[in-house]
Amino acid sequence: MSLLASGCGGGPLESDQVISENVFSDNYRKPKDYPIHGIDVSKFQGDIDWNAVANSGVKFAWIKATEGGDYADARFQANWEGAKAAGIPRGAYHFVYWCSPPLEEISNFEQNAPVEDDALPPVLDVEATPTSQTCHRHLTQDGAIADMQVMLQEMERHYGKRPIIYATVDFYEAILSDGALTDYPIWVRSTKYHPAVRYGSRAWHFWQYQSDGRVPGIGGNVDKDAFYGTNEQWAAFQREPGVRPVQTGAAVPAPATPQTTAAHPQESIAEPAGAPAE
Repeated sequence: MSLLASGCGGGPLESDQVISENVFSDNYRKPKDYPIHGIDVSKFQGDIDWNAVANSGVKFAWIKATEGGDYADARFQANWEGAKAAGIPRGAYHFVYWCSPPLEEISNFEQNAPVEDDALPPVLDVEATPTSQTCHRHLTQDGAIADMQVMLQEMERHYGKRPIIYATVDFYEAILSDGALTDYPIWVRSTKYHPAVRYGSRAWHFWQYQSDGRVPGIGGNVDKDAFYGTNEQWAAFQREPGVRPVQTGAAVPAPATPQTTAAHPQESIAEPAGAPAE
């Protein structure tokens, strides 16, 4: 059984944050080969000009809503309304604090992230944060999965959409790599390699591939994410977000029209404490 020391809190930025295309092997698709790109944000992006973001080509945004049982991101409401007004599909995410009761955490999320038909599915952000000063719980694989199941099931009941799991490499390897919770879409983080290198054959929906990008309308860095499929698959995902992707593997596709966007580090989701080189 895997063991993982976890907690809640930020951490140092990784040494490989600056993306260079040559770090991605020619045997795998590169970020630019995916046509649909987006960003994820929290209060650390400050005041965002969402119209400028939309005009830059960003196709979706994940927005931090809550963390643990009682924390709400100070910029969530402004970001939620701003992205919608600019016509950017957006979804809310909750960062798990492993020392709060699961239902208490999701109650906090439900009180802050509204139910809207046009919203992307909710996201459960699961990470290892061993530098937490307040939570010293050591997760077992069985315990973490049990808590996640409670939260995911309640999210799906409340929002009517199958949630997405966001998992960093270290958490995935310790808790999910043996096939747990494969009936949920996954959003993976890998800033140095194609997801297939770190996440194996696990089919993914979203790939966070850069944490220090830039995009018009945001004053600092912002995370950059790619959707796994084509424009047609993106449209289908928005209609039926629970549909599973077909794993595209390592093959390099026919040339696609590059989509230029930017992205950067954000609070918990972009800066997992003690994250390995990715």
